[in-house]
Amino acid sequence: MRSRNLPESFRCAFAGLGHALRTQRNFRIHLSITIAVLVLGLWLNLPAGHWAILALTIGFVLASETLNTAAEALVDLVSPDYHPLARITKDVMAGAVLLTAIVAVVVGLLILGPPLWTRLVGR
Repeated sequence: MRSRNLPESFRCAFAGLGHALRTQRNFRIHLSITIAVLVLGLWLNLPAGHWAILALTIGFVLASETLNTAAEALVDLVSPDYHPLARITKDVMAGAVLLTAIVAVVVGLLILGPPLWTRLVGR
């Protein structure tokens, strides 16, 4: 396998993200939630530190979703027929995505909750 030049590497990376966006419903759901969080964060005028935490959390969730997509494709390639180990791999990867999403919700509540409560209730 020949090594890629930098522009070709970026093209491949963007192609992978495009594949996830086109084919993975959950990736699109995570992106929709990301947009809602970004809009809410702008409305709440969050400080830079909160934006950094949100950016890392969002990146973590989206990266885990793309890794899940890659793992599922690889499992399907090497084990086209049902195999219990293939199922475990897919289930554990899906569990990892679920775990990152749960952590993201907790982070979102901790960061967005107090200023949203103040904005809505005025206390």
